Amino acid sequence: MVCIAGDRITAVGRAEDFPAAEAEDLGDVILMPGLINAHCHLDYTVMRGAILQQNNFPQWVRRINELKRTLTDDDYLESIGKGFAELRRWGTTAVFNIESFPELMVRLPPPPIRTWWFYELMDIRSRIHTEDVVAGALTFFEKRADWIGGFGLSPHAPYTASGGLYELAKFCCEEHGMPWTTHLAETEEEFLMFVAGAGPLHEFLQSLGRDMDDTGGITPVARLLQDGRVPRGGILAHMNWLAESDYELLAARKGDLAVVHCPKCHAYFGRPPFQLDRLRELGLLVCLGTDSLASNSSLNLFEEMRELRAGHPHLLPADILDMVTRNPARAIGLPGQLGEIVPGALADLIALPYDGEAVQALDAVIANNNVVEWMMVQGSVVR
Repeated sequence: MVCIAGDRITAVGRAEDFPAAEAEDLGDVILMPGLINAHCHLDYTVMRGAILQQNNFPQWVRRINELKRTLTDDDYLESIGKGFAELRRWGTTAVFNIESFPELMVRLPPPPIRTWWFYELMDIRSRIHTEDVVAGALTFFEKRADWIGGFGLSPHAPYTASGGLYELAKFCCEEHGMPWTTHLAETEEEFLMFVAGAGPLHEFLQSLGRDMDDTGGITPVARLLQDGRVPRGGILAHMNWLAESDYELLAARKGDLAVVHCPKCHAYFGRPPFQLDRLRELGLLVCLGTDSLASNSSLNLFEEMRELRAGHPHLLPADILDMVTRNPARAIGLPGQLGEIVPGALADLIALPYDGEAVQALDAVIANNNVVEWMMVQGSVVR
């Protein structure tokens, strides 16, 4: 039995330990923490199936930019709404969402699930007045303090955000206690661009007028870590292409950084095996995300867990579940408050049907193919 008062769990135990409590009987279910999607782009939900599976990243970027030019503000608002509905359908009670069009947020209602909105920052084409942009974002965030979740900053990637923009985002996040995330070491093309100063991404960005003086002779990871552009607690999405020297840099930040792996997106692009074991051995906190429907077929974390397990069959079910519960809770700075059913935790819960046939309940969770019918966020049942 789980006892709840307001938005918090107050006690956990057997039903007979709480004889006077009013209770809702959910039947034969597994009651568990709501899932946390640690990397998502809700803006692109409407792009499901619009880009054929491919392994050429610059071509994918060109195609997504073509699609973006055909969409209106109303299309993106509809996309975000549909994305939330799909997340809820598959048991996600919290999401770290990269918001590419923050100007749309003034038209959004409060999110239906716990949402961290990461304001995406780029200055690839021009040196915009980044201080003014970030100041405007902070003002918006302050006026939405009642939204469940929070706000953060996301310099997009080393190839689209300048060193100065990274430094500004780091300063603001440290100054205001905000979370920070970025895409890093995602593709071979990005790796080649920085290490060799060549390749299709280098050519593509050079054609757009990007200053390429920061490329050649250094990995993307080294570009950020050696220059001190990643704040403590930074969340690094992807981390697919790493040199041996990168592992040494990451070891120096043991217990300080989180990595988000998106298994189905990884498979979509046909990338080499994700170095999960090495990253975990270094003490990095590994979480799972879906990325967007421009490179995935669903926003279903149960599918992501199964995809991860297929590639890493040695993983224990508990370790996989931690990647969608406890680990992202720690990454966002809420250990013991999210991703767990313990006294004092926020009451974000889901119930899954369970017939008892699986050898272990944890295996039944990962194998779940049922839409989640019962969900609680912030102590309130979500219908």
